[in-house]
Amino acid sequence: MCTCSACAGGHTVVADGDFSLHGSPAAEKIVGPVSAPDDVLRLEHIAKRFGPVTALRDVNLHLRKGEVLGLLGDNGAGKSTLIKIICGFQKQDSGSMFLHGESYEPKSVDDARSKGIDAVYQDLALIDELSVYHNLALRREIVHRPLPFLANRAMKVAARAALDEIGINIPRIDVAVARLSGGQRQAIAVARTVNSEADILLLDEPLAAMGAKEGSMILDLVARLKEEGRVSIIMILHNYVHVLEACDRVSMIDDGVIALDKPTAETSVEELTDIVVNEYRRARLAVQQEAARAAASS
Repeated sequence: MCTCSACAGGHTVVADGDFSLHGSPAAEKIVGPVSAPDDVLRLEHIAKRFGPVTALRDVNLHLRKGEVLGLLGDNGAGKSTLIKIICGFQKQDSGSMFLHGESYEPKSVDDARSKGIDAVYQDLALIDELSVYHNLALRREIVHRPLPFLANRAMKVAARAALDEIGINIPRIDVAVARLSGGQRQAIAVARTVNSEADILLLDEPLAAMGAKEGSMILDLVARLKEEGRVSIIMILHNYVHVLEACDRVSMIDDGVIALDKPTAETSVEELTDIVVNEYRRARLAVQQEAARAAASS
């Protein structure tokens, strides 16, 4: 019979282990608020619910000037929700955000963009019926003055320059994006964001639909931006090799909290994989325990 003082729930808590002495999951690790003198963005205690579903419980995250931060986590962990909160697409239920040391409460995506934050969304936010160059200029249109007519020729020149900047070849920029491949569409979304005036870029799985060649070009672009130090980047990736190659630091979301925050030089593919595997074990055990309790009470 267990006599440990923390065993009201049937197990003792082992803070640094994966499982308790009784086979139950150990206490989860939650990274608290952290800051650095050169932070450009800081989030404290961010929470978000969608009806009965809790997407984020207590997220604490910071981004330094010129840094590339890899944001990791299993599907449904809350990564995309967090990106949408930062860029003004959604509003958190609680918690605070700070941009360059000042309180940051974006009213919309346009408001966030006006403050220097731009995003590549997982769904790309492209309009299939519009041309490549019109999508690249979406909500950033160049217009003639004083009459507000679209300056299509100027937008075509800008679109070609933006695509050349990231090294992606799309032969025709006057065709509808619906006719393009997944990798080409992804490249348009990345080029549109990278060539904005933003100093904070949020990239939600920028390599998702790309082949090896196109993906390496995007990673080269991120490396070049990091070297220039002009922008700070939060990038959602699933390939841990890419994470260790492209990012300065990694934060992992696990069950709505940041469970790991480390420089990439101090972690490994094995450690990142183990965290995910242990979460699967904890979730599976929780389901089994719930089923056992339901069966016992019936």
